[in-house]
Amino acid sequence: MFAGREKELEELENLYKTKTYQMVIIYGRRRIGKSTLINQFIHDKRSILFTATETDSRRNLESFSQLVMKLKDVKGAAFSGWEQAFNEIAALSKEPLILVIDEYPYLAQAEKGISSILQKYCDTAFKNNPIMIILCGSSMSFMEYQVLGYQSPIYGRRTAQMKIEPFNYWDSALFVPRYSITDKALVHGITGGIPKYLELFDETLSVKQNIIKLFLSTAGFLYEEPSNLLKQELREPIKYNMIIEAIAKGASRLNEIATKTGLETSAASNYISSLISLGIIRKETAITEEKNKKKTLYALLDTMFVFWYRYILGNEFAIQTFDAESLYIHEIEPDLNHFMGKIFEAMCIDYLSVLNIRKNSCLPFKIRQIGRWWGTNSATKSEEEIDIIGINEKLSSAVFCECKFRKDLMDIQTLDALLFKTQRWHYNNKHYILFSKSGFTKRLQGAAQKAGNVRLVSLKEMYVEYSKLCVPGEVTVYSS
Repeated sequence: MFAGREKELEELENLYKTKTYQMVIIYGRRRIGKSTLINQFIHDKRSILFTATETDSRRNLESFSQLVMKLKDVKGAAFSGWEQAFNEIAALSKEPLILVIDEYPYLAQAEKGISSILQKYCDTAFKNNPIMIILCGSSMSFMEYQVLGYQSPIYGRRTAQMKIEPFNYWDSALFVPRYSITDKALVHGITGGIPKYLELFDETLSVKQNIIKLFLSTAGFLYEEPSNLLKQELREPIKYNMIIEAIAKGASRLNEIATKTGLETSAASNYISSLISLGIIRKETAITEEKNKKKTLYALLDTMFVFWYRYILGNEFAIQTFDAESLYIHEIEPDLNHFMGKIFEAMCIDYLSVLNIRKNSCLPFKIRQIGRWWGTNSATKSEEEIDIIGINEKLSSAVFCECKFRKDLMDIQTLDALLFKTQRWHYNNKHYILFSKSGFTKRLQGAAQKAGNVRLVSLKEMYVEYSKLCVPGEVTVYSS
């Protein structure tokens, strides 16, 4: 199925409608839906879609030639070289034409001079034609440095670029429309919002049944997925696996990660940088303290990896001996709310981001900076954390948020704790938002109403309000 990506499709359509030379670079990690997006865009347009393979230049040229001949509706031999092929493309692009080269890194590895050849034609034969060239790739480092980087021969020839990101909660929910709001959130967290994984979820089965089928079976598609991805993308998957496992088990600072893996700090830093470029790890600095390196932490960005390293790694014996039901009941199900904690925080930031760009927003001010904060309370000498802070320094205003993905209703203690933690912040205008999966006690509702600067938002309210803002058509809400 095709869902989401409305913004990306709109941008591509607007570029195509200019009927002028365009070069669009589309990149993103594997399984993210790049090819699906491109296919949706070109399905009703005059186009050539070529997918390069890990073979030599001659075989890729033969495949490319066949596609060109098919568009011309003629039979013919393969072109003698890529320049002859692009001469034919130039002739065909006198009329509007989309040329897609998917998996471009494979072609560039097979034909070392392809980027230089392409540069020449972009500067000459293609320049004044209504041709839209789309270069697509999954090798993040190659696309960012060898295609978009200034050292690339085609640097400066692009007219647009798109880094395709995972879906947010609301787009993920489109894949399982009949699931409850809570189960939609679980599916989003378990899949990391990756379209390929979302497509695997069968909504005629429960979340539990899908987890057992996909993760807790040796035949499951996701049983070895992280390992397979690392082998495809990296030369030393064992070292990277050590880094990811260390972070998954709680190491968040560079020296902690180096110690747990036995790697030199500089080596660990290099491996982490590669994993950041792949979208597996994220680097986070406490808000308002961007220059303080001691406030830098590393965490897994891909939440499917979080799920896998949390519940699959180390439990292979139970899975291989068909003890999946017990593993789910005793280890996974009781911990799912805890697993969703950081994911829910990210969902709340997405929600605030949408509210922030609305006209007549219910937010008390425009947020100009948003993030998480952690540090030591100088008065109590204890470590504290605030889930989300949104700031507008010019207005001396801040909104402080607490996010709880729990079965129980949120009570007034959560508000009291947040008020205490924010005493150290000296903004003239302080506002508070409490996000809860399950809702709020009457006592907390009364206190919020009395305070006037406290807003309570349940997962259900988030889902309904966001859906009204971003998803056309009627919104169906099933029991949470």
